[in-house]
Amino acid sequence: MRIIVATVLFLFGLNSLTAQEYQLTRLRGEVSRNIKKDADTSKWNWKTGGLLSASIAQGSLSNWAAGGDNFSLTVNGYFNRFFFYRKDRHTWDNNLDVNLGYIQSTSLGGRKNDDRFDFLSKYGYKVDTTGRWYLSTLFNFRSQFFDGYTFNGTTPDFASSFLSPAYLIVSVGFDYKPALNLSVFLSPLTSRSTFVMNKRLADKGIYGLQPGKHSLSEVGAFATFNYNNAIAKNVNFKGRLDLFSNYQSHPENIDVFMTNLFSFKINKYFSATYSLDMIYDDDIRLFGDNKTSPGLQVKSLIGVGFLKPLNTRKIKYS
Repeated sequence: MRIIVATVLFLFGLNSLTAQEYQLTRLRGEVSRNIKKDADTSKWNWKTGGLLSASIAQGSLSNWAAGGDNFSLTVNGYFNRFFFYRKDRHTWDNNLDVNLGYIQSTSLGGRKNDDRFDFLSKYGYKVDTTGRWYLSTLFNFRSQFFDGYTFNGTTPDFASSFLSPAYLIVSVGFDYKPALNLSVFLSPLTSRSTFVMNKRLADKGIYGLQPGKHSLSEVGAFATFNYNNAIAKNVNFKGRLDLFSNYQSHPENIDVFMTNLFSFKINKYFSATYSLDMIYDDDIRLFGDNKTSPGLQVKSLIGVGFLKPLNTRKIKYS
């Protein structure tokens, strides 16, 4: 609950400071979860679009005295698709993100280094005259496609698989949009479910589940912050921060999911990207001698490659 109280106090202070800025920025557009939207929503009901990118990195050594892998190859891909609806006081945002990555090296062999799909759907009803506050419901589902392993040296340990784990969030709250590129969703009542459908993994009793169990349900407070903006010429930043406090067990230990993506445009179809993801889940025990302690998980990827915005389509009012 302290997440909601602290954030609301902060937002009310921010509200007065951003009043003049908002009047200017609302003429240029509205806020989406991850993608900027057109300001002139009076002419369309639906807007669709997305982004497709792929990057590759390769290295090779021959008679290299300092040592290293004779060969390494890394391939990463990212796909985004969004569907936005606007009419009168109603909004409905749908967004899908898919990340896949693979690395091959002579010393470690082949393994994935990125694997995630994340779908979010959010309905809002405008409850004020300024267009900043929306009474909203949120649905979020996140999992992966392929088997994952942790490694002790070169020894693999089966750690994850399709729908193992999977996370489902269903929430009711308020969506605050103070500026063009910022959205803050706050909820005092949220259901979060964790699924481990693979029997072999479920029998281990990982991801906060008891051995043999396939699901875990929690109720708590939830907040998600989404920001998308061009922070410099040809440089765009997209970030998301999720916070969850479980009312039923140690509510002071806040679970964190954070993802950041920097895009550096080189020309029309090529760009450099840097992504940084961080997860802290009090139920996931990965650290310590017997893996009995939670800890911060960090993933960092950088690449140069192909970037193509998918065709954006608007469906106007009839």
